[in-house]
Amino acid sequence: MLRLADGLATRARLLQRPIDIDRLIGRACAGGDWRPAPPQIEAMRRLISAAEAEAALSLFGRAALRWDIARFLANTRRLAEEAAARPAVRAVVIDRPVFILGLPRSGTSFLHALLAEDPATLAPRCWQTVYPYPHAGRRRDRRIAQVERQLSVFARLAPQLQSMHPISAASPQECSEITAHTFRSLRFDTTFRIPSYLRWLDAEGHDDAYDFHADFLRHLQHQAAATESAPRRWVLKCPDHVFAIDAIRRVYPDACFVFVHRDPLHVLASVARLTEILRAPFTRRMDRAEIGRQVSDRWALGAARIGAAADALARDGAAICHVTYADLVSDPWLTVRRVYRQVALPMSDLAAARIGATIKARPDGGYGRNHYEPGEYGLEPEHEAARFDSYVRRFLSDSDGPVGLRRNRAA
Repeated sequence: MLRLADGLATRARLLQRPIDIDRLIGRACAGGDWRPAPPQIEAMRRLISAAEAEAALSLFGRAALRWDIARFLANTRRLAEEAAARPAVRAVVIDRPVFILGLPRSGTSFLHALLAEDPATLAPRCWQTVYPYPHAGRRRDRRIAQVERQLSVFARLAPQLQSMHPISAASPQECSEITAHTFRSLRFDTTFRIPSYLRWLDAEGHDDAYDFHADFLRHLQHQAAATESAPRRWVLKCPDHVFAIDAIRRVYPDACFVFVHRDPLHVLASVARLTEILRAPFTRRMDRAEIGRQVSDRWALGAARIGAAADALARDGAAICHVTYADLVSDPWLTVRRVYRQVALPMSDLAAARIGATIKARPDGGYGRNHYEPGEYGLEPEHEAARFDSYVRRFLSDSDGPVGLRRNRAA
């Protein structure tokens, strides 16, 4: 049905019409004094320009991009208005947040979900990153149900997603969904083919995005504090954090870091497959080999950044913990206990009980068994082994590294 709609839209030249940026901004600003900041507008224009020129947007992709932009602008306005009405928001202190990062598809989401079970922690939930405040003028807060419906719709468009990345409205969400509000986020590169935007973002940096990230967390923490007395610590997760370590350390100088490591060939094949699944509803064209090249290039750079970040953090005496995917999936409980110990997190009896119960109920984190050949994405094991050799030697044992790189199948 989507392909039929794309065909009709192509013949009607609807897909060639430019997205009206000024109209989107005008709608977001209507009826108030708020205006998006110039850096936000510049980044939005870069994103839209790249998407229109390079992403081969489908009819659904164009609609989704416009919806996202409108939502991000509306949320940004709402946050600004709430901060003006409640000055205490800006005074909220974010104390020693824990950042989970590393190569993607390495178990970071599983570890994040386990740590988020601790009642002494805060984690941004999917529904909160979509709608950080209740809708104005509504008697009941229906945000969770609304986001659940939205996820259900997308699950019909990408039915294989839940097996690879199980998610619900209440799931802990990646920080890239927060930084996307500034239009400076690698989240967009996952769903759209936009190489020029990625080059611009790499050159531009992530400072504005993480300044906003801290403000966003203050709003969520302020709302949580309204019903709680004890302070709570943030547990945050996103593989893309490895490209923004300097910005994170400037904004959060007392942050703790948990690096998760996995056999790169498993990572690359899995990321390539997930990228294909996520992009499919938004585009009219897909090139698996190109996705494989992009993923390999990106995470070869990411692996180098992980090594450099680990060195810099160790020199500065930051709290760091390194875990492997193999250890996490073979003994989640032992891995969690080690994380708590190495980043100096206290674990209450209630936290231990809740985390233990979650592991017992979902020892695999809710993931299905997924199989795909690296060769489907043009990934050659020997070539990738050479690219990631220093990373593997440093961070992975023989059982989780070089042996895995020689396997023909990634799961």
